[in-house]
Amino acid sequence: MIPESSRQTLRLNDLQVAYQQLGEGKPLLLLHGWGAHSGLVWGLAERLAPLGYACYAPDLPAFGQSDAPAQAWTVFDYTQLVLAFLDAIGLDKVYLFGHSFGGRLGLILGADHPQRLHKMALANSAGLRPRLPLTTRLRTQAYKSVRNGLNALGLHNLASSLRNAYNARYGSSDFNATDGTLRQTFVNIISQDLASYAARVRVPTLLFWGDQDQDTPLWMGKTLEKLIPDSGLVVYKGAGHYSYIEHLAQTAHVVDYFFKQA
Repeated sequence: MIPESSRQTLRLNDLQVAYQQLGEGKPLLLLHGWGAHSGLVWGLAERLAPLGYACYAPDLPAFGQSDAPAQAWTVFDYTQLVLAFLDAIGLDKVYLFGHSFGGRLGLILGADHPQRLHKMALANSAGLRPRLPLTTRLRTQAYKSVRNGLNALGLHNLASSLRNAYNARYGSSDFNATDGTLRQTFVNIISQDLASYAARVRVPTLLFWGDQDQDTPLWMGKTLEKLIPDSGLVVYKGAGHYSYIEHLAQTAHVVDYFFKQA
């Protein structure tokens, strides 16, 4: 549990952003995944702070105790928010740990803002387009064709009913857990393929993955290892999407060793 004494807030881009801070030493930014909050990376912060790290874990906008944006955002809006956060707390360059959605932000930071990072460790990172089965692609195409046809005929209520029914049956749990502006933000984010960004990452990167991850399957980790010029991959057998939590002590040990090597 995060102690109240570690909780802080600041104002960024007209949003109240909550964050947690722990320890002294090398500045380490920890970014949580989509739909989560800073508490999901706090266990790692508690293990790394005694090893000489000043850990900063923000609640990304719309999650935890941070405000939600008034308009739909893209992954690049979130990246700019992270940069504004670093500027606000006076950190020019940091080590980075990112899980899932936090990994998406890491890929953009490592490609477009490498001067802000020493090294980064990404666990079960999102950012690559999933490989959809042919049946799924055909079903989606048929659905969009019918929906667009209904709208073209002015049957907007029927098209809306079809959309709701389709999303309820085939939408992901993350998609169906949101609505309105946040749902559009989610769509914007998962529609952005970051493979080209991964290929431009210019900081040493260590990847952690669970071989049983169903959200970001292991092939994504292997692909990122090939795309990111200076990278390595650690695979935890039997672990899922939160592999770093399932192997918290080992992850902290490996991250510490990796960050402290010249």
